[in-house]
Amino acid sequence: MAAPARRRRSTRTRRPTRRPRRRTVRQRRREAATSRLVGAVVVLATVIAAARAYPVTTGVLAALILVAAIAVLLVRTGRLRLPALPTAARADFTHSIAAYQHMTGAQFEHAIADLARRDPSVRTATVSGGANDRALDVLLHLTDGRRIAVQCKRYAPSNRVGAPVIYAVNGTYRAYHRCDQALIITTSSFTPAAQRANAELDHPLRLIDGRALGRWVSGGRPPWVA
Repeated sequence: MAAPARRRRSTRTRRPTRRPRRRTVRQRRREAATSRLVGAVVVLATVIAAARAYPVTTGVLAALILVAAIAVLLVRTGRLRLPALPTAARADFTHSIAAYQHMTGAQFEHAIADLARRDPSVRTATVSGGANDRALDVLLHLTDGRRIAVQCKRYAPSNRVGAPVIYAVNGTYRAYHRCDQALIITTSSFTPAAQRANAELDHPLRLIDGRALGRWVSGGRPPWVA
């Protein structure tokens, strides 16, 4: 039997399929450019119509935009420096209650003294805490002549200030330290017994818990002003 005839291979080479990648990218670029041009034309037409209808308002807005653009340019080139935010408004390490809670007792006392010095009515803020501080950690001298005794209690949220602290501060801030007012500042809170004991005093102390301290740190009024 005769051998089967072999199939002839086609001599034609297959052309590679063209990928429409370049064509798609170019089309996208053209469409994006066209849309930007149309948007610019629409904005320009809107501005012209607004200028005709409200010439004064449009002029004021244009002047403000121009001033803002010049200010941004000057800031970027370093020719203009914006004023820094007030120290009490900065969100740095010393201005968070969580940071206060991670301090030692001595660090917390110095932080409160530093916070008090930012008030213009404070002449001096002296840290005097220690083993025998007699319930006085920071002594404040105000410009109006008042002396304020500050007791600092850096406690965890679960550990609240009790009534014995109220009695200790009340028994020394006038007779021993000759102060006109006393503050107890804590990162935690006060027990109900401490609040009742303070309310029963002839001259109640100012109790500053963690929330009140946070408001003071965020730029609120100092405790001796409110």
